[in-house]
Amino acid sequence: MLACALGFAQQGPKVTPAQKQAASQAPAGRWPIASLMIEGNRIFSREQVLALAKLRVGQTAGKGDFEAARDRLLASGAFETVGYKFAQAGNGQGYAATLQITEVEQVYPVDFQDLHVSSLDLDATLRAKDPIYSREKLPATQPVLERYKKWIEEYLKSKGIEEKIAGSVQPSFDGGYNIVFRPDRPLPAVAQVTFEGNQVIPQDKLRESIAGAVGAPYTEDVFRQILASAIRPLYEDKGFVRVAFPELRIKPVEDVKGVHVFVTVSEGVSYELGQVVMDGPSPLPAAELIRAGEFKKGDVNVREHVNEGVEKIKKAVRRAGYLDAQVFSDRKIDDGKHVVNVAVRVDAGPLYHMGRLDIVGLDLSGEAEMKRIWTLQEGQAFNPEYPALFLKRVREGGMFDNLGQTKADVKVDEKAHVANVTLNFKGVPPVTEKKRGSRGGWGQADRSSSCGADLQVCGRPPGRPLAARGDGFPTMRQLF
Repeated sequence: MLACALGFAQQGPKVTPAQKQAASQAPAGRWPIASLMIEGNRIFSREQVLALAKLRVGQTAGKGDFEAARDRLLASGAFETVGYKFAQAGNGQGYAATLQITEVEQVYPVDFQDLHVSSLDLDATLRAKDPIYSREKLPATQPVLERYKKWIEEYLKSKGIEEKIAGSVQPSFDGGYNIVFRPDRPLPAVAQVTFEGNQVIPQDKLRESIAGAVGAPYTEDVFRQILASAIRPLYEDKGFVRVAFPELRIKPVEDVKGVHVFVTVSEGVSYELGQVVMDGPSPLPAAELIRAGEFKKGDVNVREHVNEGVEKIKKAVRRAGYLDAQVFSDRKIDDGKHVVNVAVRVDAGPLYHMGRLDIVGLDLSGEAEMKRIWTLQEGQAFNPEYPALFLKRVREGGMFDNLGQTKADVKVDEKAHVANVTLNFKGVPPVTEKKRGSRGGWGQADRSSSCGADLQVCGRPPGRPLAARGDGFPTMRQLF
């Protein structure tokens, strides 16, 4: 804990005559809070921290109030450390106070399983009880889990459900972790799965795709998540975007402690890719980005095709210098025409420019020639693919002899939005001769594997430009 910068006990900040009467009515050592700052928060907002601390600007407070605020924050289970400091405000009308916090790093999404109540209503109840509650991020500490288990039990009881709740951190299907709240009772394992109503995809294929669920604890909520992640993509790849699983039935399996799960499949009809449009502003013309996505109207593999197109658009925007670009898609299903229309949105972020070009490993003439043929000038929009493409064409063009390993290092300055490039060159080791053998023969020259027919001379210093050629070979500027 940080020690207080100034004491409250004896002497407070200077106050104006108009405030003397109010100050005289306050307990000794307590003064108005003129400002409140939060240092160290990244996960929780300033408003959430202050609501939990129960401090506010204008409040008359003393050391005891700050100690109590610190204790409340620590007891919440959301913070590793909490300290505070304060000093006289610039206007002399109270204290400028600062709460210094270190947040718990382990925060995960919340998942309610088999509670059989409205998640929206439960969310609202928990949010009213805890200012830092969020379904997307909750600290995974024991005090938090215990507190929420109690609140959920109370909520269920108000709905006429007597249930003990367990809370734990469990792996999620996207490779991360979730905080799971569910009834605290043993769960049966999935022993067998049978699909009913399927025609497009055979039983064996569906069972193979869901094989990982066999042996896992069964809850309806978790099993539906497995269906969404493992089975739905199989149907969507064939255009069946309205596939649904309206009913799950379970029967005990006598020879093992498990259940046989029967999944009803409603396949629907096949849909095709319809119109793809750009939604909102973008740094490049909309028509150009749509062409870059190479979308094929009428394709039934909507999911995979749209994902590939979105990735191609992202690369096109990045090549234009927007290195932080994110691209999103929103599909709109037209049930009348059985098509899926897609709106693509680009969050371009800042434009990055070419910065400094450094060349390492070449002699002076080679370095000068390399800089001459490098066409991405300082201040231009930076194309992240250009350095590697440049080196590839240098090698393919054959204008430099004895090039060994080449590598482009790009260092991005995220604050200045500049990319500095270093081209590293390493020459081929010189040709050496093996020593005469015992039979008097000479061994073959020991050449490096990179010293082959594509190099004009082995053993010379790296990076010397070749003499002018009379065979019409294009210059590097023509190549680029």
